[in-house]
Amino acid sequence: MTGITYTATLDVGRETAETLARLLREHRERLGTRKGTRALGVFKQGVLVLRWFVDGTRLAQLARDNRVSVPTAYRYLHEGLTVLADHAPDLSTALDRAAAAGHTHLNLDGTVIRTDRVAAPGPNGADLWWSGKHKHHCGNVQVISAPDGWPIWVSPVRPGREHDTTCARTHGLVDALNRLASTLDILTLTDLGYENADDGFRHPVKKPKGGELDDARQTFNSVIRGVHAVAERANALLKVTFKALRRVSLDPRGITRIARAALVLLHLEHGRTT
Repeated sequence: MTGITYTATLDVGRETAETLARLLREHRERLGTRKGTRALGVFKQGVLVLRWFVDGTRLAQLARDNRVSVPTAYRYLHEGLTVLADHAPDLSTALDRAAAAGHTHLNLDGTVIRTDRVAAPGPNGADLWWSGKHKHHCGNVQVISAPDGWPIWVSPVRPGREHDTTCARTHGLVDALNRLASTLDILTLTDLGYENADDGFRHPVKKPKGGELDDARQTFNSVIRGVHAVAERANALLKVTFKALRRVSLDPRGITRIARAALVLLHLEHGRTT
């Protein structure tokens, strides 16, 4: 059977592809890769990585289009993921940038990345990556964003069964953001998923059992929810821009590298880090 050849346009700026190609070239130089020993040049490898990220193109298709084997396509993809993820800011750098940018506050929100991987045993026999709230296997990634919802940092992945506060404490976010509030008066806005995260956080007041909130607390909740609502833009920017983040078929622990790489690509595409 003869396949159909067609022309497609990748919705990514050429400058982003060229920057990725430069990073890949620098990586090959560090490895001491000899010229002519790779099936693809750095630009074509970069396009392969971008097609997987942006369009969610299957590796078998990428392999056919580039006339390489599927294992080679996987190697090129994982190499690209590693190169990008290595350029993602760590937590300290992201918070320093936010302070230097003069942000009045930050937003913290968790997002779940679906995974197709099979169940894994967790504590007390629970399914490690199963989220009872979302009813599917997933990983939890914490996202810090600027006041306008621009993502500036993403956390390593945690199993989908864990709550946002647990994830935030595990990553050291609670301590770091509380220090930011106490030293620079930069508070972090959250939803009720971060209840009891200490004084550096602001979240809505929970309605007492069997009671109602007074007018002052209702007003406070309306303000917090209204200002923090824009934080959902951060997760949407990542997931809408990159189909690869909507469902991961690789090892769920690999979500860490994928999310960090996606953040770097987003920053490159828009020329903004804070």
